Amino acid sequence: MQSPETAKAFASAPAQRLSKRIMCGLAAIFAFGPDAPPVAEAELMAMREAMQRRGPDGAGLWLSEDGRVGLAHRRLAIIDLSPAAAQPMAFTAPGEAEARTQITYNGEIYNFRALRRELEDQGHVFETQSDTEVLLHLYHRYGAEMVSRLRGMFALALWDAAKQGLLLARDPMGIKPLYYADGGGTLRVASQVKALLAGGGVDRAPSPAGNVGFFLWGSVPEPHTLYRHIHAVEAGSTLWVDSSGVKHLSRFHDIPSVLAEAKIGSGDLGQTLATSVRHHLVADVPVGVFLSAGLDSATLTAHAAEVQGADLDTLTLGFEEFRGLPEDEVPLAEEVAAAYGTRQHTEYVAGRDFHDHLDDLMAAMDQPTIDGVNVYFVAQAAARAGLKVALSGLGGDELFAGYDTFRQVPALVGSLQKFPGLSLLGRGLRVVAAPVVAHFASPKAAGLLELGTSYGGAYLLRRGLFMPWELPRLLDGDMVREGWRALQPLVRLEGCVGRLERPRDKVMALEMSFYMRNQLLRDADWAGMAHSLEIRLPLVDAPLLRQVAAMKTQPGKADMAQTPAKALPQAILERRKTGFGVPMRQWLAGEAGGNDGERGLRGWARHVYAAQRGAVA
Repeated sequence: MQSPETAKAFASAPAQRLSKRIMCGLAAIFAFGPDAPPVAEAELMAMREAMQRRGPDGAGLWLSEDGRVGLAHRRLAIIDLSPAAAQPMAFTAPGEAEARTQITYNGEIYNFRALRRELEDQGHVFETQSDTEVLLHLYHRYGAEMVSRLRGMFALALWDAAKQGLLLARDPMGIKPLYYADGGGTLRVASQVKALLAGGGVDRAPSPAGNVGFFLWGSVPEPHTLYRHIHAVEAGSTLWVDSSGVKHLSRFHDIPSVLAEAKIGSGDLGQTLATSVRHHLVADVPVGVFLSAGLDSATLTAHAAEVQGADLDTLTLGFEEFRGLPEDEVPLAEEVAAAYGTRQHTEYVAGRDFHDHLDDLMAAMDQPTIDGVNVYFVAQAAARAGLKVALSGLGGDELFAGYDTFRQVPALVGSLQKFPGLSLLGRGLRVVAAPVVAHFASPKAAGLLELGTSYGGAYLLRRGLFMPWELPRLLDGDMVREGWRALQPLVRLEGCVGRLERPRDKVMALEMSFYMRNQLLRDADWAGMAHSLEIRLPLVDAPLLRQVAAMKTQPGKADMAQTPAKALPQAILERRKTGFGVPMRQWLAGEAGGNDGERGLRGWARHVYAAQRGAVA
């Protein structure tokens, strides 16, 4: 199973704990053009080593004999195993002398054992206990269609020697990142944008869409990045690259389609949640849960405790600025931990910690974002507690309609849609009123009538950071115009909800496809990997989404919180939803803010953007 090149790479590296379940970084270079130079090993190594924090426990490298393709890998060990499970991993079909496929992969396939049993029943013989080997056998049997059988979070690059092509694939919900740069004959692939840049072979020309998108949303919307020639493989998609170039094979999972095509029936929410939690707890190392005073993390803790018993760690992050105040979530979180008998770890951080770690935070941040600071610090606390795996309640607000957008957006659209032509009239009023309104109210107020008549426009009002008419004072005018044309944000937003009838489904599709995917999931990845921590997300799970979407009565947060066998503490059930607060305004005083005196997230956005652009200049 293991290629000679892989064996050589690992034999020359220091002895490491190897794993069958991994959270890591991958890199690949494919010289597919007839005139493209062969793969430069030094470039591939530079890409790989730029991701050392994603996988500090080991490294692998494979180059084809003809020098046309190379794969690389960094490893974070979760379960010990023999060196046979090293990556990149090769597959040699029975009776063949040469390896047919090679793979470098990042993620967790939670149903790999069931898939392995199915393959063994069909005559497949395995040499390791790894999910990586299961992927290779699945590809041998099903080709690229194998991705529809996977339950988990993953990004992979698989070389098919027989077809002389490279398959790229990314998980259904977009949890694991995967980026590529097509250099006109040479394709470069990596888990991070900064890894592609570290190799030195990628054109750094700015992407108008990516730069405009950051200021519009506070994160860079996929498939764009800050760089014109670097793109994200979209969630739930596969790409195929061969001598004819890059081809989009399929979109095997699409959230609006799942919601539109759900066949309404009965379902047991408690059993559905428990099944997802059990899948996400598979590990031979201690697994923690990020525990706040919210219903999502408390419910996960309760279900995880049912599986793990007393062998469960919980992590709570508190802020010194909130200690003793109603905003302090630590007391209630510790009450939940005591109720379920977990090993509770509480860590407080303050503004001084933020400033002490600001340079490291910026270095770990792969693309600019206005969020993720809290995840960075709770992941740090988990790593200090000796953990490599932690569950997060991310996704609960999207799945169970916890955000105020589920009420505000339909209410606004419902009230304004009654007046035909209001959007056009509102645009004229906005052009005149925006400069005046900005002096005494939020800039969003000027666009209320223009954007509030449709779900896409209302959602942009609610989630947008800077409004479209503010962009020319942030970026070059030509970049703004080109970026807006490439983004087509309103067209994309309306397209996301076009097939959906129920208001809740429309908002769910928007939140999952934009805010969750482009910001929350990406932040969980880089902030966890900054401390070599694998963050698993039981509430961001494609089978769970399908099952919840099909339930006759759509469950809310209160329904979710009633599912554990042992009830949550009453104080948690009765607590008013506030969101997870971070004292960013206090922390950012003197650290962010433009020349117009802005503070808070808008000022922080300027600071982050400048830092990220400067770091890669």
